[in-house]
Amino acid sequence: MLRSEIKSLRLLHRGKVRDIYEVDADKLLIVQTDRISAFDVILSEPVPEKGKVLTAMSAFWFEKLSHVIPNHLTGIAPESVVSASDKAEVEGRSFVVKKLKPLPIEAIVRGYIVGSGWKEYKKSGTVCGMPLPAGLKEAEKLEEPIFTPSTKAEVGEHDENISFTEAKKLIGADLAEKVKQAAISLYSEAADYALTKGIIIADTKFEFGLDASGNLYLIDEILTPDSSRFWPMDQYAVGKNPPSFDKQYVRDWLETQDWDKKAPAPHLPKDVLDKTAEKYREALSRLTSK
Repeated sequence: MLRSEIKSLRLLHRGKVRDIYEVDADKLLIVQTDRISAFDVILSEPVPEKGKVLTAMSAFWFEKLSHVIPNHLTGIAPESVVSASDKAEVEGRSFVVKKLKPLPIEAIVRGYIVGSGWKEYKKSGTVCGMPLPAGLKEAEKLEEPIFTPSTKAEVGEHDENISFTEAKKLIGADLAEKVKQAAISLYSEAADYALTKGIIIADTKFEFGLDASGNLYLIDEILTPDSSRFWPMDQYAVGKNPPSFDKQYVRDWLETQDWDKKAPAPHLPKDVLDKTAEKYREALSRLTSK
């Protein structure tokens, strides 16, 4: 599914991956399509069944970590809020969620130094302006997970890493501290669990929202191959970027192309799509036994 076409509800927004529909004044329907984005550009080809993997993975983590912070799930069956002709569109790839006000930052937690964090560290010894010990190597585990927020860009624009000080200016000091503590707690518990399944969660991204009373909720997706960097423990070695169960396979292929990282992106060949789908399914199978 490259895009959903639900006729019985009003479409509110198409994001990089999710299509959002209005159920009523208090609830939304989120449909996870098979779209994939890289470098903040939506690619033309869908990854087979990716949306169903994301939905199953998020459902697993939302339940497992619900004691850390409440989440936006309502428990209402998606098939019950659409017409009979739309049920196939939502089956296995949708959530009915509370309508909340999203915070304007992405809550990124890094347990290992890699990716954009590694690039910044090599230049300045910092990640998002945060000084780190000298002498770290690529993919090395950090002494403690660090919170490195970013802005939330519109589709087609690039997220930008910001300091915690800047995050406090955007959402307020007290709320920023709550988000930081919740994000680190979520990451730490998930990372410990994943190790028992032979997977390292190198870093991940969370999103949060507020209800009308100002209560904080975990929203969007959680700890999926789209929002996280998963490494197989048996192939991990300090000093190099390990292979991963996520869209890094797509990013790596795109890095070999003559492309300026602006839309439109190069067309993904079938073998890259199939290999990515296989990576996503393996992550789901290892972590959840589904």
